[in-house]
Amino acid sequence: MAEKLTIPVILFRFYTDLVLVERRSQKTAETYRLSVSAFLDWCVEKKIKLRNVTVQQLMHYLVQRKVDGCIELTIAKDISALRAFGSYLVRTGFWKENYAFMLDRPKASRSLPRVLSVQQIDSLLSAIDTSDALGIRDAALFELVYSCGLRISEASSLLVQNVHMNERLLLVRGKGDKERIVPFGNTAKEKLAAYFEDARPKLVGKRVVNEVFVNYRGHAMSRKGMWKRFQEYEALSGVHAKVHTLRHSFATHLLSGGADLRSVQELLGHTDLATTQIYTHVDDVQLRSCHEKYFPGHFTDGISK
Repeated sequence: MAEKLTIPVILFRFYTDLVLVERRSQKTAETYRLSVSAFLDWCVEKKIKLRNVTVQQLMHYLVQRKVDGCIELTIAKDISALRAFGSYLVRTGFWKENYAFMLDRPKASRSLPRVLSVQQIDSLLSAIDTSDALGIRDAALFELVYSCGLRISEASSLLVQNVHMNERLLLVRGKGDKERIVPFGNTAKEKLAAYFEDARPKLVGKRVVNEVFVNYRGHAMSRKGMWKRFQEYEALSGVHAKVHTLRHSFATHLLSGGADLRSVQELLGHTDLATTQIYTHVDDVQLRSCHEKYFPGHFTDGISK
């Protein structure tokens, strides 16, 4: 990097390195690129040369971001981006060490995810009319999202070749193009079989479509299409939720049933166990609610507010 580099060139090379070398997802790479772009603009404004950046200046930048109204979650993302950028600069010989690793990420507060009870899940799925091909498709789709804990992006990109009916296994491609194997039960198998054998051929016709779930035109079903169908069943059932609530409910119901945290982490495709641990707190809230219902006025200090 001996030549004089412009900000656009630096950002382009950083983005390319993230995708091709670090194997980050394009969404993550773009998020990091935007964060680093803001930092480089700040450096230009303060007349700071990138090669001469210090830890103190990085801290000053983050303080400025805080003053400008950025929330802790944004600051945490900025630090992650700067750490990745610092690693890139070290590997390319621009920095001697990654100064961004000396920054402490703030612990962003996270709200507990909303979950549905098993009865609410049943009410929601029972609202699906399976008298036509689209209803049979939706029954298979949302059963799979719930019983496998799928993200909606994972459901929309699920390929036919990655559904193994006999073994009752899915090969799921998640965030960052990371693959994981997820088992599914008899109910999901029955609904998938009905969809594959009867409904899907009617929708696809003579087309060759790789994705499992297709729309009424026989093309791959989009995430937006899935959201719209889910909203219809939400209205019909009276159960207020989002598609992602099914994934939250899957994780919580597993832990409630005695599954260990590490297994749930693998099934959800979480890189960090700490991400999965939030569902243990959801369970604590449910436990407190049950205790208060059946033993009013008898809270101990250990589980009271």
